[in-house]
Amino acid sequence: MRREVLEYLDSKKELKQFVREQPIWYRKLSRNPYELESLEVASLHHYKKTVPHQVEKFTNGVQMASMMFQMFQAMKSQG
Repeated sequence: MRREVLEYLDSKKELKQFVREQPIWYRKLSRNPYELESLEVASLHHYKKTVPHQVEKFTNGVQMASMMFQMFQAMKSQG
């Protein structure tokens, strides 16, 4: 793997960890060092940091809060 790619991975700890978890990226980056953008996209999907993942996480949090609120309302009306 090229020195520039290794230095870039050293500067981005999360990408370095992703490459360790997905070793096929060693081969891909060795053959084509310009695949860094694809690596970053794959990493975002793997760690669920894309916008749709963040929206889903937020939605789940709102649903959980709504459910808790309804549960407290039901407990209050019973007591």
